[in-house]
Amino acid sequence: MGITSAWCISAHDDDFITALAPRLLPLIAAERDEPFARERWERWRREPLPDFRTWRNPFGQFPGREADALDSFLDLTASGKHVQKMYDGLSPDDDFSLLTHVWDLVTDAEDIFVSVQSKEYALRSFLHAIGPARAALLPGWCGNFLLTSAEVRQTLPAVERALGFTAEERAKATDQDWLGYGDAEESVLDGPLRMWRQAAADARGLCGVSVTIY
Repeated sequence: MGITSAWCISAHDDDFITALAPRLLPLIAAERDEPFARERWERWRREPLPDFRTWRNPFGQFPGREADALDSFLDLTASGKHVQKMYDGLSPDDDFSLLTHVWDLVTDAEDIFVSVQSKEYALRSFLHAIGPARAALLPGWCGNFLLTSAEVRQTLPAVERALGFTAEERAKATDQDWLGYGDAEESVLDGPLRMWRQAAADARGLCGVSVTIY
């Protein structure tokens, strides 16, 4: 069965970030503290995966330990069950909706980056393309974060190092981003840094979430 996923980064005023924090920050912490989460992250850090075109062969996938490393990365980069509650519903008594109460409140297209992918996770392609050393410079956990305007400014230099590429580095990262984009779509290699720079300039906070839509 296929899935459709979304990785979204949206800019908001600090009052909104503060109000959202009690809902989202505990979920991000729960993702980071999930059994095996850090183990999967450390395994990816120690054993970065090769060219994605080698991940599957006519007989299935990598043999032995390489298959385990791939499965570990796929588990790491799928939408987690905790942050997913922001989309599915926090509880039967809470009508909060990520779609209605966060994304739909963004009225300016420049204040949001969203990558919606069918049968794939946008975050997975992004993380593989930039690699674990760069990914470790990003705040939050696996594409999920909530930052005030001050935190955006504080983290911008690290994000610049993570997502700033020479021409050669950019070509290598683009080669490992398998998503493909239409004329109106923004690459996962472009959108996050654009959002950080813009939010820092506008003194706004950022909300990042990776979820399965259906």
